[in-house]
Amino acid sequence: MADRLAALMAHFPVTAQVFNAGALCGLNHVDDDAGRGQLHLVREGTLEVRHGRESVQVAEPSLLLFPRPLAHSFVTDPVRGADMVCAHVAFEGGAGNPLAASLPPLVCLPLSAVGGAAPVLALLFEEAFEQRCGRVALVERLFEVVMIQVLRQLMESGGIRGGMLSGLSHPHVREALVAMHESPARDWTLDALAGEAGMSRSVFAAAFRETVGSTPGQYLQAWRIGLAQQALRRGRPLKVIATEVGYGSEAALSRAFKAQTGRSPREWRKHAEAAAA
Repeated sequence: MADRLAALMAHFPVTAQVFNAGALCGLNHVDDDAGRGQLHLVREGTLEVRHGRESVQVAEPSLLLFPRPLAHSFVTDPVRGADMVCAHVAFEGGAGNPLAASLPPLVCLPLSAVGGAAPVLALLFEEAFEQRCGRVALVERLFEVVMIQVLRQLMESGGIRGGMLSGLSHPHVREALVAMHESPARDWTLDALAGEAGMSRSVFAAAFRETVGSTPGQYLQAWRIGLAQQALRRGRPLKVIATEVGYGSEAALSRAFKAQTGRSPREWRKHAEAAAA
């Protein structure tokens, strides 16, 4: 089976920055951090998590992933508190990152439910609560490993309904998605994608739409434009980008780009640079 996360993580990596390692007691608030989400690991203790009008009770060692900016609060026992390690997580591409966009506002999982994560979590907690040389850099790398394990768990458990991760959970549709992710410049037809999935054209089209929530053509355009946006951020020439993402000319890319985003590539790049300034 093809690696469903390889191309995604290569084009749209995630990075972590630790901001807490220790006990949280009483009421603690995490602000809406523009451009970043948070991943909280609860080693011990109970707490209530509030975000908007929603509330989640955590009674066992768990992880709490907010993939997109969302203000939230923790309510813990004012004396015993809860032992937690917390990090900001940045999905490259921000709101346009397909991984971040495919996740719900909050993912809450018991640590025991994340397959294969026990050794990584044990090392992460050990390093986070000790004063060792290089511990912050090591813990941040371990957070990134945990993120990959969480994404893997969500795919393998079928815990996401609709969107890219849902498609990557499907035993046949995922093969077509991986093919598009790995070879965006190929002249994909519906027949070719159905062949990758090992399905008939009509059955594949229906399964793709039902699972992912869009047609294969719509998904392919969104993936290509997402890659083009990443390349624009990195200052690559539009003519080169057009070839890399499967459009025969700058004009063809510009038409698809404006249809997808409402802006031309040059307008979008100028807006993105202004927002980052």
